[in-house]
Amino acid sequence: MVFKSKIKWVALLVLTLSLGSMVAHLSMTKFSSMNLIQYSAKDALSHDFPNIVSPVIRNKRLWGTVRSLESLQPYANPRNSYPVPNENTNGFIFAKIFGGFEKIRSSICDLVTISRLLNATLVIPEIQESTRSKQISYKFKSFSYLYDEEQFIASLKNDVNIVRSLPEHLKAARRSNEFPIFKPKNSASPNFYIKEILPNLKKAKVVGLIITEGGCLQSILPPSISEFQRLRCRVAFHALQFRSEIQTLGRQMVERLRAWGQPFLSYHPGLVRDTLAYHGCAELFQDVHTELIQYRRAQMIRQGIISDKLNVDSHLHRENGSCPLIPEEVGLLLRAMGYPSKTIIYLAGSQTFGGQRLLIPLRAMFANLVDRTSLCSKTELSDLVGPETPLPSDIFQLPRPKSESELKEEWNRAGPRPRPLPPPPERRIYPHEKEGWYGWITETDKEPNPSPRDLKMQAHRLLWDALDYIISVEADAFFPGFNNDGSGWPDFSGLVMGQRLYERASSRTYRPDRKTIAALFDITRDNMYHPKHDWTLSVKEHLNKSLSEEGLIRQSLLSKPNSFLSHPLPECSCRISSLEITKQTEGKDGRVLYGDEHECPKWMQSAEAVGVQNDDIESAEDDNDVVEQQERNGPDFTTNLTSMIDHDEEWDPND
Repeated sequence: MVFKSKIKWVALLVLTLSLGSMVAHLSMTKFSSMNLIQYSAKDALSHDFPNIVSPVIRNKRLWGTVRSLESLQPYANPRNSYPVPNENTNGFIFAKIFGGFEKIRSSICDLVTISRLLNATLVIPEIQESTRSKQISYKFKSFSYLYDEEQFIASLKNDVNIVRSLPEHLKAARRSNEFPIFKPKNSASPNFYIKEILPNLKKAKVVGLIITEGGCLQSILPPSISEFQRLRCRVAFHALQFRSEIQTLGRQMVERLRAWGQPFLSYHPGLVRDTLAYHGCAELFQDVHTELIQYRRAQMIRQGIISDKLNVDSHLHRENGSCPLIPEEVGLLLRAMGYPSKTIIYLAGSQTFGGQRLLIPLRAMFANLVDRTSLCSKTELSDLVGPETPLPSDIFQLPRPKSESELKEEWNRAGPRPRPLPPPPERRIYPHEKEGWYGWITETDKEPNPSPRDLKMQAHRLLWDALDYIISVEADAFFPGFNNDGSGWPDFSGLVMGQRLYERASSRTYRPDRKTIAALFDITRDNMYHPKHDWTLSVKEHLNKSLSEEGLIRQSLLSKPNSFLSHPLPECSCRISSLEITKQTEGKDGRVLYGDEHECPKWMQSAEAVGVQNDDIESAEDDNDVVEQQERNGPDFTTNLTSMIDHDEEWDPND
């Protein structure tokens, strides 16, 4: 009996201790959950850079300007006889532009150039990404949703006659489709417009253009009409100004980035579904993203955009430089260059195909990775969008119950017995299960038409891309994840690099060769986070070359045949005569791509030469980061790269 009573007391003690422990843990959970703080990029920046008052000491090897390009200055003014347009034109040109931010910007520049070529009056073009979405703010029309109409018209008054709409007596005829409409290709030549469209314009007085390929005029024009290239520059870099609300918020975002007293780098991944499908990069992704890329690639094959087969070797395309650099690879390249882990990196791009999962390695290497949602409040972004019509609530409704006659008829059509069990009753579909833009691929083989919510989000992406464009142009350094892809479509990174080249050619703009980068990563694939010393030096050598004239010339050979705005040289620049003049570089067609810039006017030379002379001594070593490595490797470092690294020891760049 005594033994049994002791067991009871022990059991009671254990229960009491368990109950006390449970109460203690529950109380700790309650009080600790009240103090949880959500991660904020601003808080992380304030923790990394608490002392803003102290002067900033920049590492010139990471943030300095490119000395060999300092002689290039922006100069897009007319050089020859350039008369003001006559009020009596040949007629009106109206246009509808389809596509995203980069296609819109490039197409508008081509439209202005064509209007000048045909002596036509341009009607403010319609941006279909905003007109199709009926729920955008009533404050804006199609063009004014993104750009400033007043600035656009006033800035080009000496180039082209521009009106907001057709005259009243012509609007009814347009609604009834009485005017000829053309759908030109982005490679259309000036002769096409003079021989095909100009006669119709003179006859009908109104011509419509539908632009879907991101442009309607070939990139490289004959030297005899080089003034039209400078007109493109005046449109892209001066006339096309974002509306005041976008510019104000964009400047505030730049000021917030600079308020921490540190330089920042802008990075655009370039991970877009259409581009990935065009180049067959599906195998580089996982799960549903691979299926989405393949579905879009099959669509392009049916539409005649792609002549290749559906299933291709994505890894082979990556080795050829046809696929983008993954964010993890970009982080490793920046770390090899010597950028510290506290570097502020702005993530540009309204959407990144693959989602946040692809950004996890980059964020682990650089914790101060910010975007527009980190720098702006929800109120600021909603004010930029403006007052919108709310979307109707999508309430789930159960299907109509079947009548007794319908049930009997279904039973009779069911076939011979024994019959299978009936399917389970339909369950409710929750909103989070169908709001995902890829949710359709698990239910059907056909992609549904865009919903009203999708159309509204497409319009919003124009605004987000505009903000990212402002910050990328103003950034201390810019790194593209995917440009010069060879598709013939304008890309975001290419436009940013072109404007940075125009405004300040010596700014730090990386132009990596993806084929060379892929070869480098293939060598150290098993030790990417602890590469060998010579591998890091090889990365530095390649990226430093991409900043200088060598990288600029290589980019011009790839990008200018597809997009003039990505390389507006030599037409839209001049060179200071007091500095060293480089050799001319010609393309395959014999046209000069670099080195044939005119001499800058005297008023520009007097202002720029003084600043350049003061910086000569300080910037002497900016372009020679790895001279010893170049001498050891010779002119072609990629051929001897494997043998060189095999005899080296591992080295951690963070040591």
